[in-house]
Amino acid sequence: MLLKDLTWPEVKDLDFDRLIVVFPTGSFEQHGPHLPFTTDTDIVTAVAEGVEHALSDHVLLTPTLWPGLSTHHMHFPGTLDVPQKVYIWLITELGKSLTSMGAKKVFILNGHGGNDTPLRAALRELKSEVPDTQFVFASYWSIAAKTIRDVRESEIGGVGHACEMETSVMLHLHPSRVKVDRAVRDGSKHTDVFRAADMQHARPVYFVQEFYEMSESGVIGYPDLASAEKGKRFLDGIIAEVSAFVKEFLTW
Repeated sequence: MLLKDLTWPEVKDLDFDRLIVVFPTGSFEQHGPHLPFTTDTDIVTAVAEGVEHALSDHVLLTPTLWPGLSTHHMHFPGTLDVPQKVYIWLITELGKSLTSMGAKKVFILNGHGGNDTPLRAALRELKSEVPDTQFVFASYWSIAAKTIRDVRESEIGGVGHACEMETSVMLHLHPSRVKVDRAVRDGSKHTDVFRAADMQHARPVYFVQEFYEMSESGVIGYPDLASAEKGKRFLDGIIAEVSAFVKEFLTW
């Protein structure tokens, strides 16, 4: 079910005991010289819609929250940023709105790495303020790590931002919006375990960098390895793995 298509009496009549509210979060930020600002939002929306299609009797899907915490991308013109404190507040208040309509279980499905820290903080606030509603959060690439690992052809460093995976999915979803001829490899030149940058590499130390310190072009990864065929394989696998988690969450 899509929340945007319902009326308030229909929401009032929903049986939230058998529903998970899926709340996708994205961003509006630079994605190199070849992908549009809405890339994160477009991809997480496609994943969320795929999950809703697969589990329509058990999922109530909200519209995607397109602004994200993109402070680290502000060096690149066109990026729109919600600062961390404001983003925590925004997620907390929207979460309380979902609770007030009756939600018992809410899955925040994230599509932008910069949202990770404030989303975790918002869940702490929500646990204190609305303890009877169960909120969980995950980024789709964490749940779908197996799919990404199986489909990617690049080494560590090839999947990060405007990369092999994101470019492939956008070629599958919105090929006319991808400027393939402008795609370049870029990213951290460090290969040690402490500084290597990749969506599937968890650094053992934490530090903050602005994006221009890691990439001149705004890309981290190997977009030259992207293809629409690979994008469909990425997306189908991601939807399947996220759907499997939602089924599991229903039993919690």
